[in-house]
Amino acid sequence: MRVVLALTAVLMLAGAIPAAAAPASPAPETLCQVKDKRVNELSGLVSDGEHWYAINDGGTKVQVFVMDRKCQVQKVLTDPTDPYDVEDFARGQDGTLWLSDTGDNRAKRETVALLELKPSGGPAVVHRLTYPDGPHDTEALILDQSGTPFLVTKDLLGTSKVYKPSAPLATPGPTKLEQVGTLRVHSTDTPGGPVGSFGSALITGGATSADGKVIALRTYTDAYLYAVPDGDVAAALQREPVRIPLPNEKQGEAIAFEPDGTLLSASEGVGEPVRAIKNATALVTPQASAPKPGGAATPQPAAEDADGFPVVPTVAIAAVVLLAAWFLLSRKRRRS
Repeated sequence: MRVVLALTAVLMLAGAIPAAAAPASPAPETLCQVKDKRVNELSGLVSDGEHWYAINDGGTKVQVFVMDRKCQVQKVLTDPTDPYDVEDFARGQDGTLWLSDTGDNRAKRETVALLELKPSGGPAVVHRLTYPDGPHDTEALILDQSGTPFLVTKDLLGTSKVYKPSAPLATPGPTKLEQVGTLRVHSTDTPGGPVGSFGSALITGGATSADGKVIALRTYTDAYLYAVPDGDVAAALQREPVRIPLPNEKQGEAIAFEPDGTLLSASEGVGEPVRAIKNATALVTPQASAPKPGGAATPQPAAEDADGFPVVPTVAIAAVVLLAAWFLLSRKRRRS
């Protein structure tokens, strides 16, 4: 951990991680603790208003844990399909569950996949996807009002990319993805996560409100809520978000909306809590519908030297490389 803190400090001094002041927002309320040892790597969460549906990341078969409001597992939906690394979870308007098998820490997968599962039963349907620009590690899935999936990458250098399918999903595919935007989240001083301040800039999950008017992205330490007044997710991510700190989550990756607009968050680890921010969607005011000045969600070009190469402090590059290597090696998952 001292190595992580030291590298993060180097990045801060080098100007690679600008600090952001936290706005006033309600504190998360603990609802219950997930003590079932089967749900030890909770990475995705959705709600139908009566039950919570939870997934672990990784795994050798599809497993969806159906929990009550006391974090007790009531049943498990299973399918023999062997995913590579499921990282996020979404629920369609018709109740269909979508598992985002898009984790790729080593950036070597030729295809990723969305797994479609009906709670009423039947086999999982696999939809394979390909990126237009090579592999990415992706931990956030968002469904828009029409059910179109959007993937937001987890980028170690701070600028995430946003993709959606370029055509209707094929079975098994692959269907080509197209990039529809970029997103930059700066580090914050919210405590928590496995890698200190560095983790506060890594996108680890996404969610959509029941009416589709608000979308949420989260890092290990904070949630960001965006207004989607017209259903256009790509445009929404160009707007100024409302930031909600989610302090002291061990490894926060799960985020979800209740039908009433309550925001839920949860972390990996047995005994970790599910927490709630009541009426979270009400925090996104009409003013949030305005685009950021100059489209601030898209990063500005880096300064260049006389030969046209980006100017980045050498110490920052070294720190990023070392920290990225440490982070990848320290992750417990996955298969080679």
